[in-house]
Amino acid sequence: MIIEMANIRKSFGSNDVLKDVSFTLKGGEICALLGENGAGKSTLMNILGGVFPADSGQIYVDGKLVEFSTPAESQEAGIAFIHQELNLINDLPIYENMFLGRELKTKRGSLDLEKMYQETARMFQQMKVNLDPNTMVSNLDASYKQIVEICRAMMTKASIIIMDEPTSSLTDQEIGRVFTMMRTLKDHKVGIIFISHKLNEVMKICNRYVVLRDGNLVAEGAVGSVSTNDLARFMVGFDVRTESLLREKKIGAEILRVERLTGGHSFQNIQFSVKSGEIIGVTGLLGDGRSELFQAIFGANEVSSGKIFLNGKKVLIKSTTQAIKEGIAYVPRNRKENAIIKDMNIIENASIVTWSTFAKLGIIHVKKHVETFEKQKRALRLKMGKLTDSITSLSGGNQQKVVLAKWLAMDPKVLILDNPTQGVDVGAKEDIYDIILQLANRDIAIVVLSSEAAEIIRVCDRALVMYHGGIQGEVSGHAMNEQNIMNLATGGQLTYV
Repeated sequence: MIIEMANIRKSFGSNDVLKDVSFTLKGGEICALLGENGAGKSTLMNILGGVFPADSGQIYVDGKLVEFSTPAESQEAGIAFIHQELNLINDLPIYENMFLGRELKTKRGSLDLEKMYQETARMFQQMKVNLDPNTMVSNLDASYKQIVEICRAMMTKASIIIMDEPTSSLTDQEIGRVFTMMRTLKDHKVGIIFISHKLNEVMKICNRYVVLRDGNLVAEGAVGSVSTNDLARFMVGFDVRTESLLREKKIGAEILRVERLTGGHSFQNIQFSVKSGEIIGVTGLLGDGRSELFQAIFGANEVSSGKIFLNGKKVLIKSTTQAIKEGIAYVPRNRKENAIIKDMNIIENASIVTWSTFAKLGIIHVKKHVETFEKQKRALRLKMGKLTDSITSLSGGNQQKVVLAKWLAMDPKVLILDNPTQGVDVGAKEDIYDIILQLANRDIAIVVLSSEAAEIIRVCDRALVMYHGGIQGEVSGHAMNEQNIMNLATGGQLTYV
């Protein structure tokens, strides 16, 4: 199948979102669709997916002019859209999820569960997927949920699949699993549109790239002819910094120290300390235990044994409420599930941690909340409309800044950032790096948990590398490079003196 979108224009009110954009995809091709949040990527794909019409322009399928008024019409033409927020029901087995909305029935009108199971097993065999169709979706990790969505698309005879940020919340191992699946689709001559902010992944899996900026198509070509720096420059319109951001700064007294901290099978015998103004990174591979470790320090997970000290004083943290009172802030990974409340507006999300601080006799002092947030808004360079707009009206990067504002309002001593740039574009990522450095200059002790070694190297003074629940080693200075980090993360030892 060949998809051609010609001279597509789309406006929402006075906002011109797409300005004469043309896009082509052939079967058996994996094309990266790139751009900052607000560049027009989602709008272009929503037009192709039949979510809403273009103001002008044409869509051709194999040379034939088509019009998609609904998502169903797009699906009937062989186009499947796998959204960032997966449409699976956790309380149903895989095979029932595979037929949601198009269930097979017996002659008597009841669900033909046996046939749905058999069809699912046949598809898994064809796509080389090692899953039992009877498995409950709730028991799948994020990568297998993506794979189920891909197989469901294939069962609808999809020839083109749009994948919107499919790896934003996956570990390296899970990403590898999804990439294997994508290569299988490519071998079956399925065309894939890969929307992602992770440029290193684009280089690994894509053949072509198309870049949108401010609603215009600004660059396209073969992935093999460009570097990640080139793609980043196309996206933002200027050279993006890649050098280490560390500068000489004042490191103060020790703020947080843990001794022989153990939490079941997740982490064992952990010892480290962080000083005021210091940024330490914690990294590793799948199952290294870093998130569980710092969730325990924040009071969200249990500690089996060991000690935690704040400002030299031993503390026993049994809840997140107590951790907050002690001055520990935690920005969790997976912003959409764990950090924002979608049913609340911007100011409510930004102030929820400090409601008790700004309350008197159980009544929240809204004016103080607004004043505090306005200061954070300026400091974080937050782009937004009204305070009462939905949090989901913001781009991923600006949502992350609201989450940061929420925790900064409590004036923490220790700030733990778990994958702080997950799912944000390159421009917002640079903003967040700058914010981290500014916070360190305010004498906050900062811990950055990240799967990306390059991120750790750019912003951290030193890094702890975890392996199977323990700290395998520490690197800093010239020794803090990707080779040493990967060596430690896989159980190796450093060889330098």
